[in-house]
Amino acid sequence: MYNIQTLNKISTIGTDIFDKSKYAVADAPENPDAIMVRSAKMHDMQFGSNLLAIARAGAGVNNIPVDRCAEEGICVFNTPGANANAVKELAICALLLASRKITEAAAWAASLKGTPDAPKTVESGKSKFAGPELLGKTLGIIGLGAIGGKIANAALALGMKVIGYDPYLSINAAIHLDSAVKVVSDINDIYKESDYITIHMPYTPATKNTIDQPQIDMMKDGVRLINLARGELINSEAVVKSIADGKVAKYVTDFADDIVLGVENVIVLPHLGASTPESEDNCAVMAAKELIDYIENGNIQNSVNLPNASMQAVGTKICVIHKNVPAVIAAMTSVVSNDGLNIENMVNASKKDYAYTMIDVTGGFKDTVADDIKAIDGVIRVRVIK
Repeated sequence: MYNIQTLNKISTIGTDIFDKSKYAVADAPENPDAIMVRSAKMHDMQFGSNLLAIARAGAGVNNIPVDRCAEEGICVFNTPGANANAVKELAICALLLASRKITEAAAWAASLKGTPDAPKTVESGKSKFAGPELLGKTLGIIGLGAIGGKIANAALALGMKVIGYDPYLSINAAIHLDSAVKVVSDINDIYKESDYITIHMPYTPATKNTIDQPQIDMMKDGVRLINLARGELINSEAVVKSIADGKVAKYVTDFADDIVLGVENVIVLPHLGASTPESEDNCAVMAAKELIDYIENGNIQNSVNLPNASMQAVGTKICVIHKNVPAVIAAMTSVVSNDGLNIENMVNASKKDYAYTMIDVTGGFKDTVADDIKAIDGVIRVRVIK
């Protein structure tokens, strides 16, 4: 029986996927074999030696100690694309909020309750809330992955011109991108050419303040900025200053901080990007499936700290997490050979400092094989799946 711990409320559509004869799902089990999490902070958590994997029901993993998990042989998954449609729809809403002064107009109209002749007042005062149309304007998108690509295609359907930047654009993402999207190789082209800019990339130390004062200075006067990805990607202080200077017309963000809250021409949303029942269901289902495939088959799909790898086995499958250094694979195959086993198939993949090797063996398997492989310098974790 495998124990699955849920650190947040996870949609039961996802947790119900676990076979109850094999898995026990609870919020506080002893010695969990896997963890499902949404936003709970895990950096101060200590993990048991039997913890195999953590699945984030969402895309961002900044609440998880990803590097420490790799060092301890814990595979960390996320669910890219599961909430893409929800964020896309909010981004289209943000484009309109950034243009038409909708929130200000609604607040003003609500303030007229109880006043004499409100309909006439509304008609005479509505000119204060005029704003530009999206049609014919240029939208710049930083990041053309599952979310950015959907936004690009939707913006084209609204009659916008779309330019995008993504140095890591995958083949799959490119296939689903409308041919009318202009993909640029220099991110500065986004800053210089766009009337609206939306950012959709992961937050890392390298991407912190991707949009800062120097980038804003390159932009058109009256540019409108949208950040539904991570608050740290855009420097709040630079944006507020640029709004005061008249450089930035509007900023819509899904991330509240004390710098942007209450500032005129800043619309702050309470992290609503993936807050739809459909998105939460999709993320939970994908996370559960990732954990089941890894626990039962050793296959990795959508890991953020280990490489993707999968294999169909005819015999016993030996799954090894190890450092991405020379001679480890040779040492593993030597151990297998010396123990009289035949290698039917082998898959090896690497991701930065770490690698994952799956060996399908037949013959008289001995439990000591795993111990012998674990003793190899650079090997972090060994699992045997029969």
